[in-house]
Amino acid sequence: MFCTAERPMSPKLWLAVPFLFSAAVFGLMGSAGLITASWTTVPLSPVVSGAGVAVAAAVSSGVRWRHSWQRIWLRWPYLAAVLAFGVFVGAVEIPALATTVVGLPVLLGLVFQCLVQNDESAPASDCR
Repeated sequence: MFCTAERPMSPKLWLAVPFLFSAAVFGLMGSAGLITASWTTVPLSPVVSGAGVAVAAAVSSGVRWRHSWQRIWLRWPYLAAVLAFGVFVGAVEIPALATTVVGLPVLLGLVFQCLVQNDESAPASDCR
């Protein structure tokens, strides 16, 4: 089974999750394009936006909502709006260098946060 984080996530951080995830993936795509010299632009894919929304939906149960109405009336419309925005900008192409410069630091920050979180919760966790 999945384990929840020891500390609940703040709603402000949760609002950024789909964009952080998408930026990290686009950064990897841009760096792969630059390394292999295969492409110079990265199309903003609705698939990546959808995956970001799925990640945000998966971690939304661990958010510390201030009011109970936010769990329904903020969570689902926000995710639907982010998904619609991702489909809307699906044909836009961004230079691979720009996605690399923005996405790789985001990816490194997310990996660092995961490592720090795992170190803090390792002795207290009983997850398998």
